[in-house]
Amino acid sequence: MGTNTLNKLIEDFSKLPLEDKEYAIDVIKKQLIEAKRDAMAKRAKESMGNLKKGLVKKGTIKDLYKDLECD
Repeated sequence: MGTNTLNKLIEDFSKLPLEDKEYAIDVIKKQLIEAKRDAMAKRAKESMGNLKKGLVKKGTIKDLYKDLECD
């Protein structure tokens, strides 16, 4: 979204009655939650794929520290 579009959206929002502002905020919050949920699900699917391909290291905290010290 361009700066002009965002500025227009904010300007139009400020002209709305209070009830409509509350409704718009509610809808936007729900859309944001859904977008975050979708991104998390995509990342989890990607992570599971990496695990199946053997691209993920597994071990204890001690193993992690040892691996980090070797880098």
